[in-house]
Amino acid sequence: MSCVVAFCSKKSVLVTSLCGFSLLAGMVQAGDLPAVNLGLTTFYDGATIPGGPGWSTSLYSSHYEGRKITDRHGDEIGLPKSTTNIDASALQLIYQDGSRKDVNWGLSFILPVLTKAKVDDGMDNAVLDAQEGFGDLRAGAYLQFEPVMGKNGPLFAHRLEMDVVVPIGKYDKDHAINPGSNFWSINPYWAATLWLTPKTTVTWNAYYLWNGKNDDPSPALYGASAEDVQAGQAVHFNFNAAYALTQQLHVGINGYWLKQFTDTEINGHAVSGRREKVFAIGPGAMYAFSRNDLIYANLYFESEAENRTEGNRFVFRWVHKL
Repeated sequence: MSCVVAFCSKKSVLVTSLCGFSLLAGMVQAGDLPAVNLGLTTFYDGATIPGGPGWSTSLYSSHYEGRKITDRHGDEIGLPKSTTNIDASALQLIYQDGSRKDVNWGLSFILPVLTKAKVDDGMDNAVLDAQEGFGDLRAGAYLQFEPVMGKNGPLFAHRLEMDVVVPIGKYDKDHAINPGSNFWSINPYWAATLWLTPKTTVTWNAYYLWNGKNDDPSPALYGASAEDVQAGQAVHFNFNAAYALTQQLHVGINGYWLKQFTDTEINGHAVSGRREKVFAIGPGAMYAFSRNDLIYANLYFESEAENRTEGNRFVFRWVHKL
């Protein structure tokens, strides 16, 4: 969602800024941009799924705490009190074919659920009401390329995926924070892992985001005259570096970056000053109980935010081969 009206009061400025914060992939939509993958995937994500071909599942859990709310210049909006707390989870099902030696196709489905959403500005701002429930379905098809091998193991592995966000999540235009976005999105990406040494890797996920129109926007956030809203296009990246302390325990640093590069359109007209941006970095770890069961824990500290909240994010992920 986005906001079209020109706000003057502190309360209204807060609403304008909150219209720009995106959280766990597909789980919460409270801004111009839908929720996207910011830090959900980390170490070795360009490599083939653990356990090999067949069905696998991932369970995600995320907690987000907003430290401040920023304006278009990245400056904090001064308020008597401002807290943001979001808890969300998601279940992912993955199928990968294994019939070819060079490249294999696969499918991915992610269904998120928002379990807690609370935003308090200290001024009883009813516009910030949130609702909980299931989010939008993220469906994807991908090509996983076989790793390039060296004398001491893999050197490079990568994947190309086309994701479509299907707007089936819970949505109510009278709420500022919704599990669903009420519009379609296309979010293709390239994931790659490079082995610098047999124990040292760097991984990245490079995304492009295109959004469709929301034909039922919130009148409280966009004004009564807003008939449709189309969020701007964006790019975002996940990146990390990992080191294998043992065969089971891997540690490193991880981060993400997002930048909206076209304006949101309201009733077909571009609205300037609403583009979102954020950067985050922090520690992470992966532990392999076996080839079929892995857990990831990642902590992110955000900075350089514009038109969105800035805070800390913790992500836990369990990957299991079915």
